[in-house]
Amino acid sequence: MLKMILLSAAAILVTGVVIVLILAAMKPDSFTVRRSLAINAPPERIFPLINEFRNWTQWSPWEKLDPALKRDYSGAPTGIGSVYAWDGDKKVGQGRMEIVEAASPKTVGLKLDFVRPFEAHNNVIFALEPAASGTNVTWTMTGPVPFVAKIFHVFMNMDRVVGGDFETGLANMKAAAER
Repeated sequence: MLKMILLSAAAILVTGVVIVLILAAMKPDSFTVRRSLAINAPPERIFPLINEFRNWTQWSPWEKLDPALKRDYSGAPTGIGSVYAWDGDKKVGQGRMEIVEAASPKTVGLKLDFVRPFEAHNNVIFALEPAASGTNVTWTMTGPVPFVAKIFHVFMNMDRVVGGDFETGLANMKAAAER
């Protein structure tokens, strides 16, 4: 009887693992997270908040999560070649960003590399579009999804996980730009 229960439990476990692996295989090879917000300020006032990493402390949703966060700024002070590396607790992890595109006052492109809590290599674009009441700012992050990450994506939705942080960051950026 015990042997039958153990075999049944093993069969259920194996079936569950196979289902998760099949679902993971069906996930896309890349992801995109995008959020936009209208800010009542001209692009020229918003652009420096993004194009200079030292200004991110005013609006980034991750900057205040770890009071002991270690920051390292290198490369150019602003624009292309500007680098920001951080090392923090489990809430913010460790990583590095580099500005790889800066078309004032329209676009800032970043190469974003996470070291921990997991390794990831993503691209980020901030697009600033003039509008009647100021500027529409769109924050987009894209990246590859290797198979191991696809397993996690079976259980979590990247858009929901990171999208809320983007919304908070854009709201903080709006407050900073509209002061």
